[in-house]
Amino acid sequence: MSKVYFIPIDSYSRTAEISANARYLLETIIKEEKIRLEPEVPLKVHFGEKGNDAFIGPENYDGIVDFLEEKKIKSSFIETNAIYSGHRMTSDKHEQLAHEHGFNRLPVEIADGFRGEEFFETNINGKHFKKCKIARGIASRRQIIVLSHFKGHILSGFGGAIKQLSMGCAARGGKLDQHFSAKPFIIPFFVCQKCGNCVRNCPADAIKIGFYSRIDHQKCIGCAACIAVCKHKAIFINFFKAQFAGRFREKLAEYALAAQKEKRNIYVTFAFNLAKGCDCEGHSMKMVARDVGLFASSDPVAIDIACMDAIDKNEGRAVYGGRGIFDYAEKLLLGKKSYELVEIPFKKLI
Repeated sequence: MSKVYFIPIDSYSRTAEISANARYLLETIIKEEKIRLEPEVPLKVHFGEKGNDAFIGPENYDGIVDFLEEKKIKSSFIETNAIYSGHRMTSDKHEQLAHEHGFNRLPVEIADGFRGEEFFETNINGKHFKKCKIARGIASRRQIIVLSHFKGHILSGFGGAIKQLSMGCAARGGKLDQHFSAKPFIIPFFVCQKCGNCVRNCPADAIKIGFYSRIDHQKCIGCAACIAVCKHKAIFINFFKAQFAGRFREKLAEYALAAQKEKRNIYVTFAFNLAKGCDCEGHSMKMVARDVGLFASSDPVAIDIACMDAIDKNEGRAVYGGRGIFDYAEKLLLGKKSYELVEIPFKKLI
């Protein structure tokens, strides 16, 4: 049975108290579970898509940053590029957006390179994957503090620690592996302008431009760099197949397993701004539940279940779907479904 530490806080507006108690929670789990911090520990965050108003703002992480600075532990805000068109698709725009959203106290690191092309293939023995494309900057670290915003997601049902590991730590090709079970294709007529930019940036020499431009799926490695560099938006993925590919949640669990392999991670989840959708959505979000508080654990499965249970108890109903992932995640030895909730008294500001 895993322990999940919990501090109840009933409003996201209590920023200073959230920051101070996030630090207190981190200190508590380190002490109680005798966790040794590495000399360098990045903070895995989500910067929020442009236009999103529900992501967790960086001021809520100040207490954790203060703690690391006092311990002289090197850190950064670390993230990976998105698979779709937007302000988080290439590292330059992604970094710019991070700074616009206030992530300025620590260096910003986009862990999978300019277009999501930098990754290590991490070996696992999964049903769907034997190798997972984990962002190079994450795969090379020995320890990460994974800061998750609990919220909804159209495919997975919810997003928490498991999704921060799986989608959040995968390079672009890894996101493609999980999300779509498909490889990119070119709209060859009218849309494709035959500029050749995709050909020049394809690491697998899988793209042929001509009268009928196409991608050779036998050669394609699924890195999705072509999507990022196409100025004419002529390269797509099959969203119909994405929606009905099935086993999506199992794939998330397998990628989460790969992302945390051989790491002594700490998971801190912010159960505030409990939105219907994901931080990746670039628009104002609808809230579906009341704020609950802060959670911490060394087990990504247990912390996600504890969050869902607390939210459901607070609302008197099941708020988010997606609990089916937990059985498979436990089978993979990603974590445990059984947990002990250790409630920590709220630390008041002096």
